[in-house]
Amino acid sequence: MSHDETCNCNEGSCKCEDTQDCNCGCECCGDDGHLQRRYQTKEEQITFLEMYLSELKLEVQAVEEHLADLRK
Repeated sequence: MSHDETCNCNEGSCKCEDTQDCNCGCECCGDDGHLQRRYQTKEEQITFLEMYLSELKLEVQAVEEHLADLRK
């Protein structure tokens, strides 16, 4: 698809479905002329996974609270 079919970044907002995998070539979809990293250092992976685990724990807590409210 061409840039015009997938993106309205000229109007202030990107309309592409998945900007990470988009190939429309606009800056809002990540093609700003800089190298996009594909790999993370071990420390970056650990940090990401720790944050992800925190978010999952909060999600579990929210689901448990919601279930408790529904059971009342």
